[in-house]
Amino acid sequence: MFFIIPFGAVVYYSLIDNPVNGNFLGLNNYQALWASGSFRKAFVNSLVFAGVSVPLLFAVSLGLALLLKGEIPFRGPLRTMFLLPLVVPVASVILVWQTLFQWNGAINGVFLKWGLIPVDWMNTSWAFAVMLAAFLWKNAGYNLIIFLAGLSNIPTEQYESASIDGAGNFRTFLHITWPGLAPTSFFVIVISIVQSFKVFREAYLVAGAYPHDSIYTLQHFMNNMFQSLDYPKLTAAAVLLSLVIGVTVYFLFRAERRSREALDQ
Repeated sequence: MFFIIPFGAVVYYSLIDNPVNGNFLGLNNYQALWASGSFRKAFVNSLVFAGVSVPLLFAVSLGLALLLKGEIPFRGPLRTMFLLPLVVPVASVILVWQTLFQWNGAINGVFLKWGLIPVDWMNTSWAFAVMLAAFLWKNAGYNLIIFLAGLSNIPTEQYESASIDGAGNFRTFLHITWPGLAPTSFFVIVISIVQSFKVFREAYLVAGAYPHDSIYTLQHFMNNMFQSLDYPKLTAAAVLLSLVIGVTVYFLFRAERRSREALDQ
């Protein structure tokens, strides 16, 4: 009721000229959408951001989980520190990022103190790196907890047997930890992909509705279409975004199922 019916309405609106007249246009709205240079830029930027951020977030989260699973000093406080971004409101976080990365922000202040040239972080290609850092900082803690839960489900007897057989850390990870984390890894990848397409809040609050080209995403495009009441392009873009995420998740499901079947054999 609250998901399928509204999504069906969006699909319907993407096939008509406007919600008032309701003249059927078929795929004309999609053709006009793809002819838009701003949409193509937003579409490519969203795919690039997901392609870079998801593997990097996966590697960082898994590395932190393996590190915190071991016996290291201050393990408890470190876990709490990585979880703090999950409970801090986004608006409060963005104020901190603005203070750090604005032209007159703290980082450029340090650069001037050291005799270095300030960087216009949000109006150059550095904006992509800033948004990537914000995305990792915001989401690494959640994936970290998921990976820690997955690691705790791997029987300790397997590690003890590997240690007795003289297996090193790399072989233990490759043959015990990695296969044991297969279901967890699949879940983390799916959630990370969805989160990567929701980075709009951070980019919008830091850089506004028309940020640097490198971080102008599909959410920016749809937000601007909503403000201009261009419902055909807005709904068509929403449907295409849903298709991209749906197809990606579908192939991930197939890959996970084949991986599970291979392990069972």
